[in-house]
Amino acid sequence: MDKKNALRAGALAAGTTLMMLLMTSPALALTRDHGDDPGTGLSVIETLGLYVVAPIVLFLVIAGLVMVGDKSHKKDATSSNIGIKPDAETDVKA
Repeated sequence: MDKKNALRAGALAAGTTLMMLLMTSPALALTRDHGDDPGTGLSVIETLGLYVVAPIVLFLVIAGLVMVGDKSHKKDATSSNIGIKPDAETDVKA
């Protein structure tokens, strides 16, 4: 990539970042909108339960269902009929 393309890419990235920052400024406003009724906030325990514990529990439930579903299938016939002797000695002479 030559200097001209690098400069163009940098200007585009800087311009995009600046426009995104300018457009998100209303989201950071401290004044409430007309008719806004936010309700009560979450406690620390409720926040941790909702955003930490619940996703972990859902992940474990889904992983458990996948493992149960996987074990219900028959073994593959091509690999289950291969006999391996663990104490077999090799007759290779050097």
